[in-house]
Amino acid sequence: MEIETKPNFKFINSMWENDYYSIHDKMYIATDCIIFGFDEGVLKLLIFKRKVQPDEGKFSLIGSFVKLNESVSSAANRVLEETTGLKNVFMQELKTYNAVDRDLGFRCISIGQYALIRIEDYDKDLVEKYGAMWYTFDELPDLVLDHNLMVKDAIARLRRKARYQPIGFELLPEKFTLPQLQSLYEAIYQREMDSRNFRKKVLSFGVLIKLEEKDKTSSKKGAFYYKFDNKKYNELLSKGINFEV
Repeated sequence: MEIETKPNFKFINSMWENDYYSIHDKMYIATDCIIFGFDEGVLKLLIFKRKVQPDEGKFSLIGSFVKLNESVSSAANRVLEETTGLKNVFMQELKTYNAVDRDLGFRCISIGQYALIRIEDYDKDLVEKYGAMWYTFDELPDLVLDHNLMVKDAIARLRRKARYQPIGFELLPEKFTLPQLQSLYEAIYQREMDSRNFRKKVLSFGVLIKLEEKDKTSSKKGAFYYKFDNKKYNELLSKGINFEV
């Protein structure tokens, strides 16, 4: 007596899928972090000397391959924490870099992520242990692979976003003066701004809280400290306000 059996479609599909994946080429997925820091009126970039071939010993952005058990954003945050000790910082995806010959070591696609941090907040010992260094853009050396393009794209994105969102506050201390805020925007846009017009414009947004404390390091009269009103900003952003300065 013959016993009728039904095909095990789950097993067949599994066999087909395994074979389907196995016959295709493999490549790596990486993430490279364009980490901006603001220090004494100057915008800086965190880079290090590459520790692997090709281009070992040349200057590079901080990056890593994406592990099988993590997302690209998780990998970028891991790299940032391992390098600076910082968590939960402002970081956004920039774009994908997929030129066939971008990495001579192996076929590799990299997803750029840019971060904004306050330099005073980072762990100096961790940065030094990692061999990383802060460079101003005037002193920035040539970078490996397509990292120069990544930096150029990140600067352009930063300037566009700064026109419509006050992301510059991510680079300032918790309390800051209007001259400090102006110097940040001048560093981002690489141009001088009229102090009176800048002050009038940023105060008109209503997202700054004036404190009683003054910074008297540069003059006896001093300049009042301000802090960012995140709640008010989110309310205005939901209404579509333009923060262009």
